[in-house]
Amino acid sequence: MTLKSLAGIDSLPMSLQVGLLGKKIGMTQVFADDGEAVPVTVIQAGPCVVVGTRTMERDGYTAIVLGFDEKPVRLANKAELGIAKAAGGSKPQRFIREIRVSAEEVAKYTLGQTIGPKDIFTDGQPLDIEGWSKGKGYQGVIKKHHMSGMTRAHGTHEYFRHGGSIGCRLTPQRVHKGKRMAGQMGNEKVTQLNLQLFRILADDNVILVRGSVPGSANEYVVVTLAATRKQYKRKGMGKEEVRSKNPLKASKKAAAGRG
Repeated sequence: MTLKSLAGIDSLPMSLQVGLLGKKIGMTQVFADDGEAVPVTVIQAGPCVVVGTRTMERDGYTAIVLGFDEKPVRLANKAELGIAKAAGGSKPQRFIREIRVSAEEVAKYTLGQTIGPKDIFTDGQPLDIEGWSKGKGYQGVIKKHHMSGMTRAHGTHEYFRHGGSIGCRLTPQRVHKGKRMAGQMGNEKVTQLNLQLFRILADDNVILVRGSVPGSANEYVVVTLAATRKQYKRKGMGKEEVRSKNPLKASKKAAAGRG
């Protein structure tokens, strides 16, 4: 009996969403049908090669293993050559990742099969995109944790950008875990949730995603269908709320800038 099982965590369902591997090319802007200028991130999402599968009988879980970005044979090691040979003689791939999916989804794919964004996604779908954030190096508390620092008064000396007290020698006689202090910033795995797939350029295996994506240009990313929603909903673009007939409520909304 583990703490996870007591808390019921083991029984929680995992989000099994199919996706693709890709490379972040950069950002640009495109125009929607209504003339809106939309900032988008350009992602090369394919072609991806199915280089392996994971089954419940053999591995204890189900997943597909995708490879992206061909690698010259002369640069591949024996392990990479073995994976390529098992996938039906395909070329070695630079970026290989497992994507957890259901057993029914695994049955749809065969080793060596090539898939692109048009096979998985459709325009307007919400996506989850995983990447590595840009490294900022060793940073202080002002930049890393948005602390305000000390006042710039006549009596303040050499403490303008300090983090302040981190504890007391009497109580608690230690520094609490998780205390916000200076340290490494960035260069960590980040998943951006519920981004809109604005447009698919099927001929180039490119997708345009509304907004920014973690990482710098030419960094690898994992693009999957959103785990928490089926339809993209843009903040502030829902149904118009019904105006109240109460003059007091109407005046309060007008004062708040919502009238």
